[in-house]
Amino acid sequence: MKQQRPDTARSVADGLKLHRHPMRAHDRVRTVITLRPGTRVRFSTNRFHDTWHVLSDDRGARLLARLLWGLSYQARQGTVVLIDRPFLQPTPFDADPADPIVLVPGWCTTFDEQSARTLKSRLPLANPEGTVRWRSFGLDRTLEPPALDLWWDTWWDRHRHRPDSGDVTRRAGLLVLTPDTPDQARAWALQAARLDTANAYGTDHAYLAGYDGEIQIFRRFGPMVNVAVQARAQVLSDAEAPTDPDELRRAEDVPHQLISPIRSDPPDRRAAALRTIERIRSAPTSAHCRRPRVARAGRRCPARYGSARRHPP
Repeated sequence: MKQQRPDTARSVADGLKLHRHPMRAHDRVRTVITLRPGTRVRFSTNRFHDTWHVLSDDRGARLLARLLWGLSYQARQGTVVLIDRPFLQPTPFDADPADPIVLVPGWCTTFDEQSARTLKSRLPLANPEGTVRWRSFGLDRTLEPPALDLWWDTWWDRHRHRPDSGDVTRRAGLLVLTPDTPDQARAWALQAARLDTANAYGTDHAYLAGYDGEIQIFRRFGPMVNVAVQARAQVLSDAEAPTDPDELRRAEDVPHQLISPIRSDPPDRRAAALRTIERIRSAPTSAHCRRPRVARAGRRCPARYGSARRHPP
């Protein structure tokens, strides 16, 4: 399969090249659009506080915005966008595996449990039958401050009675994001495009469909994933490693917090820190101990839509 040039693989601009996979005609899903191999972007998913999360970094948020904006102009029934391996990574908190992500235009495509099971059974998709140019140039114009303010004012006038429409849920092992109107898809795209980790917290987020879904990005998404994977590997290397998911997450907590700072320590301090990990891991754990969400401890808790101009009022 033809590989992308390095500059193309890094691009998240208008005119993305994506792969097209036709499905069988009698399926409700007739065309699946996927990222091209080599695209430099990574996502993860998890469920926390009864909310489904799409996790990534700044580049991932910009790419997701492009995909949602282009999807908002989709009028052909049965077309969905799929983000699958190798663009998925374990969660940056406890290295749980991520679910494939499906973007569905709810105004023209029905994607129920049966559709999800059918698509899941065919993963991973291979041998695309063509390449498409994903146009989203209107996103750049709308992100300009005067146009952005006008867009949100118009959106709010139209949707003030249903500001939280759309759906984010898990079906047959797929995380499905379904804006129910083109305007809703563009609103989600603008929210994703405006996310920025250049702040004191190193993270930013936007809610989708009320509190059912959330896009959350981290400045150090890649290193966080690496630390979580190492912490899980340390715990699972123990012959008495827990098998219950909650107990496993609690057991991962100590190495997860200590691995990151000891990477740059001198050898003697690194050895002492590793001995501390082993000593604490071997100590009895209280049944009431809960794994603290270190990466979320400093997370901002703005109003439902964040600032008045970044998201709808």
